[in-house]
Amino acid sequence: MSSPSGTRFSHWTLPEANGVDSLILDENASIDGPLGDEEVAVELHAASLNYRELVIVKNAFPSPWSSSIRLSLIPGSDGAGIVKAVGNSVTTFTPGDRVVTHMTPSLTANQYPTFSDICAGLGHGIDGTLRQYGHFDQAALVKAPNSLSFEEAATLTCSGLTAYNALFGLRGREVHTGDWVLVQGTGGVSIAALQFAVAAGANVIATTSSEAKADRLKALGAKEVVNYRSTPAWGKAARDLTPQHRGFDIVADIGGDTTLGQSIEAVRTDGLVVAAGMVGGAAKNSVPMMAALTMCVLCVG
Repeated sequence: MSSPSGTRFSHWTLPEANGVDSLILDENASIDGPLGDEEVAVELHAASLNYRELVIVKNAFPSPWSSSIRLSLIPGSDGAGIVKAVGNSVTTFTPGDRVVTHMTPSLTANQYPTFSDICAGLGHGIDGTLRQYGHFDQAALVKAPNSLSFEEAATLTCSGLTAYNALFGLRGREVHTGDWVLVQGTGGVSIAALQFAVAAGANVIATTSSEAKADRLKALGAKEVVNYRSTPAWGKAARDLTPQHRGFDIVADIGGDTTLGQSIEAVRTDGLVVAAGMVGGAAKNSVPMMAALTMCVLCVG
């Protein structure tokens, strides 16, 4: 099937990656070519923004990934909408289906994405979701839950899936009722991880920088909140909130090099520190990875 002829729509483009002001809105865009055999035409109703989008528009990825941003692309990795038409070889979707985008369409279902795969995905290496209408490879889409609005469904792919994998992605080490989980801040991944962990029956401690955010975290189910600004050694402070100060079963670390040291302080022996982000930027000092061995020796001895 072909896309509706004469379709006009709005989209954002990134002619150069020099910050948010580099984005340009084109309110009279048109379909670029016919619908391919493996493609699906989607009318997008919602898109969500992640920290990833901010890094892309600033070209703030560390080398060598900074050179992988395709200029003049349509940014955005996450979106939700309705299928309007499908290519001749598409069997998974039919017109009228509600769908959400998937960031790395080049991978098979049993492959784990590398950072290079993510950089080659939607909104970075290929056109993304900040548009009203688009053609997507069928591998870049999954069906949306009927119980969610388009706005809610559009938040699932990047931050939601990252949070889910942090807690349930390692087979045999999934979070369980009664486990202790530490989440950092109030970004999309951390809020999703908090809600997933609470739903699984875990005890969740969160970190934040303000009392207003602390109240929000507690309303979402956090047992306690540690202010990392007023408590620089927040890893130990959070660990002391666990039974017998034993530490956390899972720490969902979203800061990267700047927070991994404290995350290691917080985790229990044989616990998991899941590196799920890099929002803290570059660290001034090297990450004390040998502290992991020190903590195990101290705890066992």
